[in-house]
Amino acid sequence: MPFLSWLEPWEFSPTAVLVFAISALWYLRGCRKRRVPWNWQLSFWIGWGVLYIGLQTRLDYYAEHEFFVHRLQHLGLHHLGPFLIALAYPGPALRAAIPLRWRTRWLQPVLCSLPVRWSLTVLLNPLVAAFMFVGLIYLWLVPPIHFNAMLDWRLYRLMNWSMAVDGLIFWWLILDPRPRPPARLSPGTRVLVALGVIIPQILLGAFITFTHLDLYPIYALCGRAFGAISASTDQYLGGLILWIPSSMMSVIAALLAFHHWVQLSSRGRLRRLRPKRDVGDVAR
Repeated sequence: MPFLSWLEPWEFSPTAVLVFAISALWYLRGCRKRRVPWNWQLSFWIGWGVLYIGLQTRLDYYAEHEFFVHRLQHLGLHHLGPFLIALAYPGPALRAAIPLRWRTRWLQPVLCSLPVRWSLTVLLNPLVAAFMFVGLIYLWLVPPIHFNAMLDWRLYRLMNWSMAVDGLIFWWLILDPRPRPPARLSPGTRVLVALGVIIPQILLGAFITFTHLDLYPIYALCGRAFGAISASTDQYLGGLILWIPSSMMSVIAALLAFHHWVQLSSRGRLRRLRPKRDVGDVAR
């Protein structure tokens, strides 16, 4: 099969193509308006490419017919792609791409509206973000839910898009290099949240790897893409992908968050707590 044919979408989605095209043009415009380091741009485009490959290439076909390829697809959608985009810190470039008049007239009022502020407060809460990050992995791997998602194209797209969007939210919270405020989380909280999602991923990955049950018979029913790989081996490989690479990315994120913490502290950009005043000092 020629290489370019691998880039053809298995199931073409005009919505996905439109989202990717707008995001690419938006970021390019922002890079022209604001100076962005080349390594940040490289990280953004690699992450953007990983998401595109996961959603709009021939990989999608193999993800529908092999469990371990499905886990590779979600490793890219939920972990690697969003991780690299968040690492690129694209917020300033994307904001610079929006004309000032649009920002003041439309964007700012929307962001300040009560429903949007309430939604952001809930979604960007560290406990909610960590629960959603791990919870979506567990949800879509519950055997009956996974079975239905692989058969119903609407559920299948919801599964993939929810993983990508949730990954962008989570890694943006963890890899934000700024102090709090304006960042949503303090540097120490970012480290703890990144470490907190490791154990649930390890437990689920180990269970899938070592169980003797065929948890996902849907791949046999639909026909496997690689006949030489048995159902047990396919499930074993899928569990390992969830167990090791996914967990290691959380470790790397925790190390980067700790690095940002050290940098902010060395530059004196962390907000210091005021020392408590003595009762005698208050009396005086």
